[in-house]
Amino acid sequence: MLSHHAALVHVMTLVAAADAEMSDAELHTIGDMVNLLPVFGGYTTEDASRTAEVCVETLEQEEGLEKVIEQVRQSVPEGLRETAYVLGCDVAEADGAPRDEEWRLLAMLREALAIDPLIAAALQRGARARHATIDR
Repeated sequence: MLSHHAALVHVMTLVAAADAEMSDAELHTIGDMVNLLPVFGGYTTEDASRTAEVCVETLEQEEGLEKVIEQVRQSVPEGLRETAYVLGCDVAEADGAPRDEEWRLLAMLREALAIDPLIAAALQRGARARHATIDR
């Protein structure tokens, strides 16, 4: 089992890595979330960086994606499941409109975390609104 901090960082790392590259905007968003959100109290960006490295190493293993999603499913407390999902949505929106790979990964997370589809849609829309710019 992962700590709730590590599980949330795994979610963000999964989404950032979904399209096979982690953009500066995605990495910056992850750092901002860790620094600003109360759920990460006592957890540093250095902690998050080490956790993200572990996640990437696991992803590189055989059936790594399934392993990480299962770890997340087991480790995210029920009261933080929507938080985990919206953090993934924020990372997906960080560098522009989410790509197909990111949408597929978000769907896998939504299922693993048992997020109601209507709630998921609201969380996705909120993330889109937070990351909107004049040209988007």
